[in-house]
Amino acid sequence: MIGYVRGVRAGVVSTLGPDGAPQAAYLTLAVTDRGELVFDAKPDSRKVANLRRDGRVAVVIGGTDGTTLQAEGIADFPTDDELERCAAAYLTTFPEFTESVRGGGVVVLRVTLHWARYGDFRGETPEIREIRFS
Repeated sequence: MIGYVRGVRAGVVSTLGPDGAPQAAYLTLAVTDRGELVFDAKPDSRKVANLRRDGRVAVVIGGTDGTTLQAEGIADFPTDDELERCAAAYLTTFPEFTESVRGGGVVVLRVTLHWARYGDFRGETPEIREIRFS
């Protein structure tokens, strides 16, 4: 899973709006060595407001090459050492965003996954694997 996310580097993150309706955004995504997804967002964005209210997210990564990773988890706003670790993972993948991350123009969010499914639909017989998290 980690290698897949590092190869694709983007996906759709869905959050829950104030009325419970889904809201989705296509975002750059990084992954930590622990398998947490990391992305950034403007502090005044809908997704930040949504995630401060309800951390549940669904994420879809891939699709253009016939493979996908569907995942669900809980997003949070890491602080202190955890923020540094997550920001480092994000900036290793996207060094071009260093100024906005270090300058406070965006917030860094982390998604701890509790369910994921990888699908490879390129062959005659699709390969579908559930990914277990502890």
